[in-house]
Amino acid sequence: MVMYRDFATRKARGLGLVGEVTNLSDGTVRVIAEGEEERLHTYLSLLEQGSILAHVEHVGVVWKDATNAYTKFMITY
Repeated sequence: MVMYRDFATRKARGLGLVGEVTNLSDGTVRVIAEGEEERLHTYLSLLEQGSILAHVEHVGVVWKDATNAYTKFMITY
């Protein structure tokens, strides 16, 4: 119970980002975030550190154009 999704959500909202975070069946966590580039870089750094209970092995990044499909940041199940 590392609460990584909660951590990712709180940090994203604090930075004014929108998107979603979800656990995948292979045990990884997928994050989709949209916002200002500088804030996204800050967010990426936070995700690489993780919460105090998390052990982050790797953060893969794929940069794409924003879809504007999100109005807030949320946890999806």
